Amino acid sequence: MNYDCDIAIVGGGLNGPALALALSGAGFSVTLIDALPVETRADPAFDGRAYAVALTSQNLLRALGIWSAVEDHAQPILDIVVSDGRAGQGGSPLHVHFDHREIEEGPFGALVEDRHLRSALIAAVAANEQITMRAPERVVAQHVDNTGATLTLESGESLRTRLIVGCDGRASGTAERGGIGRMAWGYDQTSLVCAIEHEKPHDGVAHQMFFPEGPLAILPLQGNRSSIVWTEETTRANAVQAMSDVGYLAALRPRFGDFLGDIRLAGQRYTYPLGLSLARSWTADRIVLAGDAAHGIHPLAGQGLNLGLRDIAALAEVLTDAKRRGEDFARASVLERYVRWRRFDTAGLAIATDGINRLFSNDNPILRGLRDLGLGAVNAVPRARRGFMREAAGLTGDLPRLLSGRAL
Repeated sequence: MNYDCDIAIVGGGLNGPALALALSGAGFSVTLIDALPVETRADPAFDGRAYAVALTSQNLLRALGIWSAVEDHAQPILDIVVSDGRAGQGGSPLHVHFDHREIEEGPFGALVEDRHLRSALIAAVAANEQITMRAPERVVAQHVDNTGATLTLESGESLRTRLIVGCDGRASGTAERGGIGRMAWGYDQTSLVCAIEHEKPHDGVAHQMFFPEGPLAILPLQGNRSSIVWTEETTRANAVQAMSDVGYLAALRPRFGDFLGDIRLAGQRYTYPLGLSLARSWTADRIVLAGDAAHGIHPLAGQGLNLGLRDIAALAEVLTDAKRRGEDFARASVLERYVRWRRFDTAGLAIATDGINRLFSNDNPILRGLRDLGLGAVNAVPRARRGFMREAAGLTGDLPRLLSGRAL
């Protein structure tokens, strides 16, 4: 059979390019299809968006040759403080303080601005002869048979491949065309996302504050800047987003407090409706899903990107090992190895974030007392603190080679 590529990846956000680079390094020919123009993805302007990149995710990016391009722009996360509170009253004295010096591997992770990570991935993809980039381009149809799959593009062109990978988000067209349904529900919460500048240094400390309306994450960026993920009930969030910058900051300050001095907005403001979204299956005939196409969780743990990169590392390893053994890497039995590897971790984190959000997003005095005692208990037990820190750094579980700093 004649194929245009071994693997076609649909989705050019972050997971798609990362997977393309990993697979190309193992000898696969890859076509990456993105609906957005490359110029849009590579916009160098600061827009306030950033990601908490766990220690093991840094290993993957280092193996792909990406980390060296973003490391100088990354802000290490040295400490994490988790507290419960009410707007205008500050946090509870019972809280958890995670200090990176308690684990031997070093900082849990680092904050990397979206613009730096995207531009590094785009540059690496453009320089890779094993990867063909098709952008802007959309898939309008897909057909699978016994020997491969055919994608029909919006331009009218057809693309023949052995395997389709959907990295095209929660509304995955790849999954829908493949007959894969989703289990999903909303939280009636919306995250307000922005960046701020502040008077005082953050000292590399990330804060996760829980309020009855929803959590507030304050994540350190380089300099006296922080990325904000501020969750409110959806009606209230929409009203805040419609405010002027002055009104927006006035609404934020009672939750933020004054521990970093005066604050002002830096970059754009965004909103993201929150919900849980899980694909009922991660595979179909010659189709496999990764990242948000397979699972979309609550952002309170800041693990969305890391969860997707763990998918990428596991899928790349499974496909590479199958190829080296001479197997048809697109066979259902091969793809099922990836699903078995990743599904438990994903389901566990989805359940945990869902439960934590429900536990903390209320003002029930009994639950409030219990959760404050729980935070205080974790803070008092070094072994428990280290366990949570290793989990945040991505150091637990059966790690793929790329996440452990080893080559495929």
